[in-house]
Amino acid sequence: MAPHTLAGALAGVSLLALAHAATAQDHAHHQAAPAADPHAGHDMADMPAASHAPAHAMTSPYGPWPMSRDASGTSWQPDSGEHAGIHTIRGDWTVMTHALLNLTYDTQSGPRGGDKTFVSGMLMTTARRDFDDGSTLNLRAMLSPDPLMGKSGYPLLLAAGETANGVDPLVDRQHPHDFFMELSASYSKQLTEKDSVYGYIGLPGEPAFGPPAFMHRMSAMDSPEAPITHHWLDSTHIVFGVTTLGWAHDRFKIETSAFKGREPDEERWGIDKPKLDSWSVRGSWNPTADWSFQASYADVSAPEQLEPDEDETKWSASAIHTRRLGETGWWSSTLAWGRKTNSHDESKDGWLLESAVHPNDRWTVFARAERIETDELVPGDHGGHGPLYTVGKASLGAVRDWRIAPRVRLGLGALYAVNRVPDALEPIYGGDPDGGMIFMRLKID
Repeated sequence: MAPHTLAGALAGVSLLALAHAATAQDHAHHQAAPAADPHAGHDMADMPAASHAPAHAMTSPYGPWPMSRDASGTSWQPDSGEHAGIHTIRGDWTVMTHALLNLTYDTQSGPRGGDKTFVSGMLMTTARRDFDDGSTLNLRAMLSPDPLMGKSGYPLLLAAGETANGVDPLVDRQHPHDFFMELSASYSKQLTEKDSVYGYIGLPGEPAFGPPAFMHRMSAMDSPEAPITHHWLDSTHIVFGVTTLGWAHDRFKIETSAFKGREPDEERWGIDKPKLDSWSVRGSWNPTADWSFQASYADVSAPEQLEPDEDETKWSASAIHTRRLGETGWWSSTLAWGRKTNSHDESKDGWLLESAVHPNDRWTVFARAERIETDELVPGDHGGHGPLYTVGKASLGAVRDWRIAPRVRLGLGALYAVNRVPDALEPIYGGDPDGGMIFMRLKID
């Protein structure tokens, strides 16, 4: 079957499942009063009327903590966060599905800018089975429409990384994600009331490095714009081959991964050949319900396709704070740092501070500030990386949602971004360029 045919088939099956679940949820919505819990939408009252969820269905599939602590891969966010999704029961399995699709018009100014209209987002489904011995099997699939935007992605000033054609690097553009963002399985075993061990495998999947991927961070997920710190903090969220082992005790967790270091190739519709040639370790700590901290290290083998002889080590540390605002609102912020060091002991740092406020069911306001040290904006004399520059970016945006069904929202939003470049780069960027996006989104959760 051709990749596009397979893509259409899988997307169709997932959307049908989502529509069926939404219909069941609508029926339950009319049969039971709305929950007053801040995590409304995951309460047992929202299950289909004919099904009965297990008593521990709201815990994580990795251990005895709230499901709201889980983010992308095996990463943690604050317990006060949200874990969106439509939950249904299918025999012995609990199924959760949600979707976010953005239709975006992007414009970036200056000689290196450009304009483009594109579709991005994700459709995710998980299936979970709990066993009598305290163990849990969890299967997850996540698909993305990003390949439809073309191999060169969309214009994004100061961003760099990966390649569109296997020959030239992408500069001032954000690469598309693969159609298969995650196909993973995990198995956990609860040892005591506070202890659990788990294993996770993915093709593709996400190893234990960095904070949650930006499209899963509450402080970032409402913005259609990728951070320029992406390759410092969370570029490993799609690797074709990963295994993770972890142990968690109450609010602390330590985990280690073996994974494929090479970034996904330019063929965004398929699955790359797996190879476990890199490793990482991450410690996570949630001291209270509103805070989540992590520190991680990775030894990455030949991450870049255009520089196959260059290895890389990476460090990351982050703090996420999330607090509830009333019954449905929240405010989430992330401060993160990352460092990349190549085979020549040359280090480059990246900093990120972002925040999003969702005071009610209608509005979300989001902002981000970043600073990176990069040598990818101007090629060297003989190709490859060039001089090292420090650049910065700040953006501010908002989105207004309308709830068109109990589990479906339609939103309209916009953002504006300013970029700061050093004097040496001003001639090729036309000074300090700016950019903006207007977007419409469909959110099913």
